[in-house]
Amino acid sequence: MKAAIIFDMDGTLFQTDRILEASLHDTFQRLRDEGMWKADTPLVVYREIMGVPLSVVWKSLLPHHPLHVHGKVNDVFHEKLIDNIQKGNGALYPHTVELLTYLSGRGFPIFVASNGYPQYLKTIVEYFRLDQWILDCYSIQEIHSDDKGELIRKIKEDHNLTHGIVIADRLSDFKGAEANHFLSIGCAFDFSQEKELSEADIVVEDLLEVKEYLEEMK
Repeated sequence: MKAAIIFDMDGTLFQTDRILEASLHDTFQRLRDEGMWKADTPLVVYREIMGVPLSVVWKSLLPHHPLHVHGKVNDVFHEKLIDNIQKGNGALYPHTVELLTYLSGRGFPIFVASNGYPQYLKTIVEYFRLDQWILDCYSIQEIHSDDKGELIRKIKEDHNLTHGIVIADRLSDFKGAEANHFLSIGCAFDFSQEKELSEADIVVEDLLEVKEYLEEMK
């Protein structure tokens, strides 16, 4: 069996930074309107932790707020993200469609393993019609763990995969690939960090470089 390709979504296929700032500002404005926040929107902090599970996000951004507030804020944030996607404010990274078409045309099964919520992922897939190439999107919400390696393992087991490639931008993805004996390709894009990328087997600065690498492997 050919290797399956597992992509992260945010910061790998989808340019989350296109909608992140506006969505986060709107979310924290809701908190300000309700008298629950007075400072500026903690955008810098969020960029530093981008890619971690959302439970960790809200503990980091709202460390002094109770968990029920975290849940409410998370719901508002996703409403804003989805609204921005549907308004056309988001975008795929350059050459995403070309790479997906190439991989699909060569028989590679393609999956997504993401910390994003299912409805959010579904909105991206539907808006950009990614289901032409992607067989299934897996959300961390589907498992009882925040470990990306466990999510990748679920894909591996569900589809009887023997080997594969994880294409992503953060350390949790690279560690998850390693735990499952998959190759990791790090994308040096918006949210990536040089120290984390050093843990990837290969690093690319453009998705077309993945195509070039696979061509060289033939």
